[in-house]
Amino acid sequence: MEGAGTGKPRLPQQRQAQDSTSIAVLLLPAFNALATMAFLDPFRAANYLTGNTLYDWDMISLSGGPLSASNGLEIAGTRTLDDSVGRYDYVIVSASWAPEAYCDRRLFDWLKQHTRQGAALGAIDTGAFVLAFAGLLAGRQATVHYEHIAACRELFPELEVTEDLFVIDDGRLTCCGGTASSDLALEMIRRRFGLDLANAAARYIFHDRLRAGSEGQDSATHEPAGYAMPDTLRLAIAAMERTLEAPLPLAAIAKRASISQRQLERLFKAHTGVTAVQYYLEVRLDRARSILMQTDLSILEVAVACGFSSREYFARAYRQRFGLSPSQDKLEGRVPFQFRSFPSPNRQAQRRAEQSRRAADPD
Repeated sequence: MEGAGTGKPRLPQQRQAQDSTSIAVLLLPAFNALATMAFLDPFRAANYLTGNTLYDWDMISLSGGPLSASNGLEIAGTRTLDDSVGRYDYVIVSASWAPEAYCDRRLFDWLKQHTRQGAALGAIDTGAFVLAFAGLLAGRQATVHYEHIAACRELFPELEVTEDLFVIDDGRLTCCGGTASSDLALEMIRRRFGLDLANAAARYIFHDRLRAGSEGQDSATHEPAGYAMPDTLRLAIAAMERTLEAPLPLAAIAKRASISQRQLERLFKAHTGVTAVQYYLEVRLDRARSILMQTDLSILEVAVACGFSSREYFARAYRQRFGLSPSQDKLEGRVPFQFRSFPSPNRQAQRRAEQSRRAADPD
């Protein structure tokens, strides 16, 4: 029900400000602004709708002061780790590009200190990498943005990395980022204050529904192909994506989709514009590029992880798809996107140099 003349739902007051849930949001350089704000805004809405400070939060960075997000947005006045030694109910790591570049003993000790003080630890986007490097995800499920799932699984084979929107597991909260960060926050509100307030907060920020974390990141409704893609083709593609390290013959892929190999070929040509073999290869190369740019694994290790038995064949196929060698892409891919979204001044020179040494260097 709407409050008369205000448009604000009438909700019962929940508790006094002194009992507020305290959240520390640790921002790493080039953090994702959308994911971070999407996480915080449901708490702001809950405070407003109830007229109480149910939640409060501090924005923290490694060095304090202003910090830029990956889209150039600057957060002013963040607190330093040393200035953030109080007790928090939640400590959330928000990261994006190259999170491992900012992992050190000081950060790990800070996170562990808050754990000993009873804080639940969380992570947005690639923040789960930080928790994993610190040894703080052992024995738990976790999730990251789908672009980084393969890299996370390669780096931390002992973890159960899921493709869920978010995971809450024994004092650890991990989220793939984007608007799913709001779903995580709304679930936290629901667990603490009930469904009515979670629904009201979702409505207030125009979040159309409360998504469960288990809905997964690969919903068919989010695919550009939408529902035009036949289910049999979806099954075939899913089979390919599950067998990248040990690629199957097309006949086996067709069998899993319950169609003939000839039908499989026709479906791929009709809906993707390429052959089934080429599509399978491109999926493996795309996965290889993701791992290459997000880990310190060698080029050979990446090739093997994506089903290439020959380093030379991998390098040749990689260069054909992406226009540069794996070694060059690994170097440039470690740079945050905003600095490489347009060709750098020396990019053309780099390309020419790369072309000139191809004959002499198989990689």
